[in-house]
Amino acid sequence: MNEVVSTEKAPGAIGPYSQAVKANGMIFCSGQIPIDPATGNFVSDDISEQTDQVFKNLLAVLEAGGSGFDKVVKTTVFLADMNDFAAMNEVYSKYFVENKPARATVQAARLPRDARVEIDCIALA
Repeated sequence: MNEVVSTEKAPGAIGPYSQAVKANGMIFCSGQIPIDPATGNFVSDDISEQTDQVFKNLLAVLEAGGSGFDKVVKTTVFLADMNDFAAMNEVYSKYFVENKPARATVQAARLPRDARVEIDCIALA
């Protein structure tokens, strides 16, 4: 049985999807972009600040589902520009020190609301 995971501490879904779904002991988090849930706006245009906000949003969703970064097994990073990889990766490494999940990183032609970064993840519940 699937359980929808939702929290007001992260931006609400802007389409016909859930922030996350919990199923069979796993949490599947939809991609998060750098929206500050308090304002509904991007935190900044800076890739490092955007990446940090994405992780704050992901953590809020994971915690709402009873999980956390220590239980993440896979992430997918979408970048608007692969030239932002080093700056994104520096922030990313602060969130995954001990537990380093599997990851794919791709450049996307365009991200929602013209974000510079979007990240989704799969974690143990």
